[in-house]
Amino acid sequence: MSKSLSTTRKRAEQGMRSTALGIGINALLAVIKVTAGFFGNSYALIADGIESASDVLSSMVVFAGLKIAIKPRDENHPYGHGKAEPLAAVLVSMALFGAAIIIAVQSAKEIITPHHAPAPYTLIVLLVVVVTKELLYRYVFSVGEEVKSTAVKTDAWHHRSDAITSMAAFLGIVIALIGGEGWEEADDWAALFASAIIIYNAYQLFKPAINEVMDAAPPIYLLQDVKNAALGVDGVLGLDKCFIRKMGFDHYVDLHVIVSGDLTVRKSHNIGHKVKNMILQSVPGITDVLVHIEPEEELEKGKKL
Repeated sequence: MSKSLSTTRKRAEQGMRSTALGIGINALLAVIKVTAGFFGNSYALIADGIESASDVLSSMVVFAGLKIAIKPRDENHPYGHGKAEPLAAVLVSMALFGAAIIIAVQSAKEIITPHHAPAPYTLIVLLVVVVTKELLYRYVFSVGEEVKSTAVKTDAWHHRSDAITSMAAFLGIVIALIGGEGWEEADDWAALFASAIIIYNAYQLFKPAINEVMDAAPPIYLLQDVKNAALGVDGVLGLDKCFIRKMGFDHYVDLHVIVSGDLTVRKSHNIGHKVKNMILQSVPGITDVLVHIEPEEELEKGKKL
């Protein structure tokens, strides 16, 4: 197994471990919240439980996406299966949209339907949930940052959204309990407010994921690191084009290198190999580099035409 493949596998496995942890915690919290909300007469808590249940499904999508992303290249996928990772992030963000819409619709129904105030003990459940999900968010997001995974970071934001809806439900129930008669629907308004926050977060998660699927340009620092590494090779007079695309955990570089037109094909070819090796050795996350050699004289003629 090559060094790049080994690194990719380790990153994916690390992401899958954090995702599996989130699946287990979300499943447990979903059951607790829906049960407490049903018996405690709080739709905000039930809505929160629905959001946690959607987190379980979305985390399973992320897990599957990571598992597919590390599959080796084959004849039908010469660049590997890395696109499965951002595609999983797109699906997860869409699941967030769906969950938010369901919560908003049900909250509106509860607001216009007379009901009793939530039970005080639901506040304890929500406090435990807020602390648990915020800690889980910070852990999973740090893993996503470390392994450079859009899907894992998207999954982390699912946990943050859950913490936000739980906090909104907590505040709504507090208002309902303090306000007394006439304030029973306060926690339903809280659930409606939380759904708006979830929609906003879903949009913020959708953008980078779809950009990655569409081969959007990478961060400028990565492009500059690749260029600096190439320009540091003896014989390289300049660079014409440099394109980088992200495939899951890996980046692929297409680079046009300018060399003297007086060099033989063999010498130019050797410079190209040195450029490739220099980039692979000095820039983390680069899996492969395709180098095209441009003779300096031909390039100048092309610019004059």
